[in-house]
Amino acid sequence: MRQIVLDTETTGLEVSQGHRIIEIGGVELIDRKLTGRHFHQYINPHREIDAGAMEVHGITNEYLADKPSFADIADQFLEFIRGAELIIHNAPFDISFMDTEFQLVSSKYPRTRDVCSVVDTVVMARKKHPGQKNNLDALCKRYGVDNSQRDLHGALLDAEILADVYLAMTGGQTALSLGGTDAPTNNQEKLEIQTISLDRKPLRVIKACPEEQAAHEEQLQKIKKASGACLWLDIS
Repeated sequence: MRQIVLDTETTGLEVSQGHRIIEIGGVELIDRKLTGRHFHQYINPHREIDAGAMEVHGITNEYLADKPSFADIADQFLEFIRGAELIIHNAPFDISFMDTEFQLVSSKYPRTRDVCSVVDTVVMARKKHPGQKNNLDALCKRYGVDNSQRDLHGALLDAEILADVYLAMTGGQTALSLGGTDAPTNNQEKLEIQTISLDRKPLRVIKACPEEQAAHEEQLQKIKKASGACLWLDIS
């Protein structure tokens, strides 16, 4: 399976207000493994970037002044994503901008969903973690993905981080091997089950000394005083 984990940065939030893509970043996965192949391009939007958007990604109008237009990279970008499954965090946002950019170049360009399937990791995360924060930073914390370099949003860096998050979210359950010969698949980890010998020596029991017993009794009395009851005192 060929997948492209994709992200874009834009001049603003609303494509209906004429905002444009200014950066595209995508990394390729084949059979759930990063291939090292990627697409990354800054784009001159031929309009001003909103101040709020600039605070998020740090990309300035001056930096983009000598960058190519979307029309200059449209064919290359389309060939990179064609036929792949796109993995995008909040996919409707990016797809709407991509479709608009392609149509501004020519009506002959297809819609993204006509040439790619799309997986929205926001929808996936909400199903797995209902009622919790599911932005990219929250998911990185939840799955132990390093995002320490993410001071500002950046399309390629965010795509690389999202790839790690997506693989962690979809890693599947761990397979327990009960002595069979089947090999684990799809990133499943094979755990060996070991039987404890009945001939082993008895485990050593270390009993509490009088001082430890007294401290334990004191702690139980404190629990009883604070809560009105202590199960361990009743048992003893």
